[in-house]
Amino acid sequence: MRRDFVIKVEHLTKYYGQHLAVDDLSFEIEDGCIYGFLGPNGAGKSTTMNIMTGCLSATTGSVLIDGYDIFDEPFKAKQRMGYLPEQPPLYLNETPREYLRFIGEAKGLRGRALGDQIAQVMDRVRIEGVAHRRIGDLSKGYRQRVGIAQALLGSPQTIILDEPTVGLDPLQIIEIRDLIKALGNTHTVILSSHILSEVQAICEKILIIDHGKLVAFDTQNKLEENLAPSSEIDMLVDGARDLVEEAVAVLAEVSVKSIEPQINTEHLRLQLALATDDVDSVTRALFFECAARGVAILEMQCKKTSLEDVFLALTDDNSEEGKQ
Repeated sequence: MRRDFVIKVEHLTKYYGQHLAVDDLSFEIEDGCIYGFLGPNGAGKSTTMNIMTGCLSATTGSVLIDGYDIFDEPFKAKQRMGYLPEQPPLYLNETPREYLRFIGEAKGLRGRALGDQIAQVMDRVRIEGVAHRRIGDLSKGYRQRVGIAQALLGSPQTIILDEPTVGLDPLQIIEIRDLIKALGNTHTVILSSHILSEVQAICEKILIIDHGKLVAFDTQNKLEENLAPSSEIDMLVDGARDLVEEAVAVLAEVSVKSIEPQINTEHLRLQLALATDDVDSVTRALFFECAARGVAILEMQCKKTSLEDVFLALTDDNSEEGKQ
């Protein structure tokens, strides 16, 4: 079933003087998904997000938010988005309740509607217990929650989060990840992160940009399959090399990438490439072929292409550090 597009980016380009930060970028965001936005430092992630949210102008191109152009109809477009920058725009001398009231009024909320929404977002991000404490006295985890709360005010259809877990401790990271997953049930979420495990755990679809260009956009499984459809098997065995090679040679779906002796043992480490997706049948056949020749399998592990492999294959380390 095809979903409606809530964001449409077309031929977006951004120059900083002579430096090309975003290079003819086009993509469409569907309603009801959590998206991961990946790229090395300097790839153009934050620049793109700042343009999408109306915080930065573009050199050329367009961004439609639920059909409204962010440049021509900024008020209507911004009403449909909530944004948490990498550095949350918090007023440290205010309490969360005071700050959210100020943000809500800036978004056009008044009276009972404002009070109800403040209560709802504080409950949703679980900051009621610190509602009357100075934001400056809160932990970074709670500050991030306050930042997410302000993004939720106004009931936007889409939430954009730029590095929402940066600088948090492991427990805070888990709590913010769980919160983002919950937001995905009612909002379209776009999440920028350098933590690939975070994107793997949370996101349904992934955009990867490099040097300002879109180099991949699909589900994680599709990206992994398209990059390297075959899997690998890593084995540690105890047996003569010729018998091991003979056992592997029987299987047409398997080829040897390497066989290395292990130091101070008679064990061999094998890297095998598979030309089939039926890993279970191959591993079963390997077991019986090795057993028939008296070769003991001490370890056997199937290695599939990871999101990290995809990221490294599609990007390089030559991006300009620091400026995004």
